[in-house]
Amino acid sequence: VSDRLNDLGFTYGDIPAHGGLWDAAMKTNIDIAARLAVAPLVLEARGLDVTPTMIAKLEQAKDAESAAVLQVIYDEEIGHVATGMRWLKHVAEFRNIEPRALYRGMVHAHFDGPIKPPFNEAAREKAGLKLNWYKDIT
Repeated sequence: VSDRLNDLGFTYGDIPAHGGLWDAAMKTNIDIAARLAVAPLVLEARGLDVTPTMIAKLEQAKDAESAAVLQVIYDEEIGHVATGMRWLKHVAEFRNIEPRALYRGMVHAHFDGPIKPPFNEAAREKAGLKLNWYKDIT
């Protein structure tokens, strides 16, 4: 990502969206369940939703290099979400809390705003994040 941004005259951090994960990390530094719910299971899951459209737009604009970078990120994001899910379930078991309830409670407490569609349900499902976990969180 950094190399491609440099090719285009930017550095990582120039774009406000680059700070989203860092901001979430700071907001959730008090509880591992909050971190897992927000970083991989909301923000990185959102990457699964929006990245395919971004790739298609870049390909349409004939920017195959940027599209290829985003494809790598997308492919890795499925694993990130799956790992977040696995660890959140582990924390829920340790706390003796139902995992979905823990997730939803942490999102309500530590994420500003609703989780908005459109959702890439197939990619989220592949990562183990089922629709009933996130669909109606407002």
